[in-house]
Amino acid sequence: MTGSVQDRQAEAEKPYDVFHTDCPARNVIDHVTSRWGVWVLISLRGNDLRFYELRESIRGISEKMLAQTLRALVQDGLVWREVEPTTPPQVTYGLTEFGRDVGVPLTDLFDLVTQRQTPGATG
Repeated sequence: MTGSVQDRQAEAEKPYDVFHTDCPARNVIDHVTSRWGVWVLISLRGNDLRFYELRESIRGISEKMLAQTLRALVQDGLVWREVEPTTPPQVTYGLTEFGRDVGVPLTDLFDLVTQRQTPGATG
């Protein structure tokens, strides 16, 4: 897949139909709403983080799953990746403008759920 969904959308004249199986935006929605995609976007909402910082901030995620999730979100144009040529390389991730826009409703949802006491909820 070349270019982000946002870039392809800008080239298209009509909006995407996410209910159509061939819609490229459908993959982005799948990545954003995946088990770990939401947590990566929420973790990056306030600041840029290195790989190990992200791994520490998202408890329960394996290095393999974090790497796969980040790869998909970078490919979708939601997250940027910067590699510092050191030994070992230091890799930093942050949200693109598109990622920040997508993250707003996720952050609102996160805040709503974490601020509300619901019966039977454990934390």
